[in-house]
Amino acid sequence: MSARPFIICENLVKIYKVADLEVVALQGVDLTVQRGEMLALVGPSGSGKSTLMNILGGLDTPTAGRVSVGDYNLLEMTRRERVLYRRREVGFVWQQTARNLLPYLSAQENVELPMALNGMPAQQRRQRAQMLLEQVGLSGRLRHRPDRLSGGEQQRVAIAVAMANQPRLLLADEPTGEVDSEAAEQIFSALRAFNREAGVTIIIVTHDVSIASRVDRVIGMRDGRTSTEIVRRRDSAGQIASVDEYAIVDRIGRLQLPQAYLEQLGIAERARLKLREDHIAVYPDAQNS
Repeated sequence: MSARPFIICENLVKIYKVADLEVVALQGVDLTVQRGEMLALVGPSGSGKSTLMNILGGLDTPTAGRVSVGDYNLLEMTRRERVLYRRREVGFVWQQTARNLLPYLSAQENVELPMALNGMPAQQRRQRAQMLLEQVGLSGRLRHRPDRLSGGEQQRVAIAVAMANQPRLLLADEPTGEVDSEAAEQIFSALRAFNREAGVTIIIVTHDVSIASRVDRVIGMRDGRTSTEIVRRRDSAGQIASVDEYAIVDRIGRLQLPQAYLEQLGIAERARLKLREDHIAVYPDAQNS
């Protein structure tokens, strides 16, 4: 019997009220994530990626549905429980470097801060901060403030900050969005190392194709729903053995076909279906072709 998923989202809905208008950001998202997975969320702006990440991180609450992370039911937590959840269970890395680090603190002091807020003794947090910065390749930058670090170095410090309190979930929102390809490689390598060595579950919201192509699972979102999934399976040597693309079928049978497929086949308002012995065939509507 397979282990219970670490993250469970069932029929997750989020509606924002803007003036007299209601904006539906999530329209019944179903998603499961196993403990220790490293996956990417991709999709156009407005597809619901950041809204989903904010809910998983305890920064926002859903309008309806069910969402749990480990033993935490995110719908039933008090405000104080939500603060403790964010502080102890979740690490965040944001695209904007200014959002990750305090400009008047050194790299080491930035990493120590979450541990200080969590009550860790000074000597322990100093040792852990130095260890984390060494793990991200910045042992020579301990005393440097953010303005003396490159954008890629700032993001690696941010990863160390996110890992300070040994979270079980790390959420990264476009972590390579403002750096060059070399720095992006270093950032991804740091994330992958923590995923493998510390077993932290990592979800990356990204438009970076090089990042999305290197994780084993990519969830595509469109119009507030999960729409596609790419799964890379590896052999015993760790090499990619197969790459499969799936369309997600929700609980009431809705299926979102990839936009590129629809455009190539000229499918617009409706498609013809044929039930075969072992599959369903989908064709353009002959009347509109």
